[in-house]
Amino acid sequence: MDTVPVIDIAPFLEGTTAGIEHVAKQIAHACEEIGFFQITGYGVSEEFIQQVYDMSRRFFDLTEEQKAVAAQPATDQVRGWTAVGMEGLSYSLDEVAPGDLKEKMDMGPFNVPNDDYHRGAEAGPHFATNVWPDALPEMRPLWERYFAEMSEVSRQVMRIFAVALGLDIEFFEDKINDHISMFRALNYPDQIEPPLPGQLRAGAHSDYGSLTLLRQEQRPGSLQVMTKSGEWFDVPAIKGALVVNIGDLMAEWTNDRWVSTLHRVINPPRDAANDSRRISLVFFHQPNYDAMITCLPTCLAPGEQPKHKAISSGEHLFSKFVKQATFGQGVAT
Repeated sequence: MDTVPVIDIAPFLEGTTAGIEHVAKQIAHACEEIGFFQITGYGVSEEFIQQVYDMSRRFFDLTEEQKAVAAQPATDQVRGWTAVGMEGLSYSLDEVAPGDLKEKMDMGPFNVPNDDYHRGAEAGPHFATNVWPDALPEMRPLWERYFAEMSEVSRQVMRIFAVALGLDIEFFEDKINDHISMFRALNYPDQIEPPLPGQLRAGAHSDYGSLTLLRQEQRPGSLQVMTKSGEWFDVPAIKGALVVNIGDLMAEWTNDRWVSTLHRVINPPRDAANDSRRISLVFFHQPNYDAMITCLPTCLAPGEQPKHKAISSGEHLFSKFVKQATFGQGVAT
């Protein structure tokens, strides 16, 4: 497969047997072949998503000083603002490259209960407090609603995944009911100066969790996905669609039947670089931190062995985002 299919999930959400089976079959094929697809019919209004886009653009248009009020508090807490060039996604795969030509703003779960599960030592930084810019008080409620909306879309996609894998439709429910997901807005600024050798808007990487929901703009310097044959191709921005890709944990859950695909964001052509600003809204869905990722029973053929050691969702995520935030150096002490 060298295209990203567009799949209407409304028939699944309507709940008919035929609709559920039809959508699950399409998504299973996409996950096996390319690990990417686009969805429509997911039930979130275009008007609201545009409001989130506009607010994100307003945030990135603030001064450096104003944004720094909401700066990332620590290398192991993926919250708040990070400036251009201060993260290298390629380091999550132990590949060395200059810092990515993007800035970002992150938030995680909100309204977190004050109990041992969420605030104890085992929770680590996964429920860290979100930080917000003083200059945009209206940003927080809008972003929190977007986090909630994408959480529900992700839950429905996980239900589709369960059916597609021959499991009970609710198989993943108790593994994602305290998910440690992150919502990230990315600003890829105009490239007035040429990039350094090997420097990209976002270096080649795979995502870490169960799935990612991306809303993107069609601008110079786009998202690319690698095929199984090693070729890169562009993923077009389709009005009203969310790009979905599975992450490393879903690949491990399926014993690599489903593929967590390398992708990147390339630089714009130099003749379009001065007018190439691009903003993306990304929701990284991540199972509960104590969810153990072991080969699913429907993904292990007779005589076959699991290809991956069991690992918790939280342990896997922590190791990956520390690498990307510290350029492979680990947690600062």
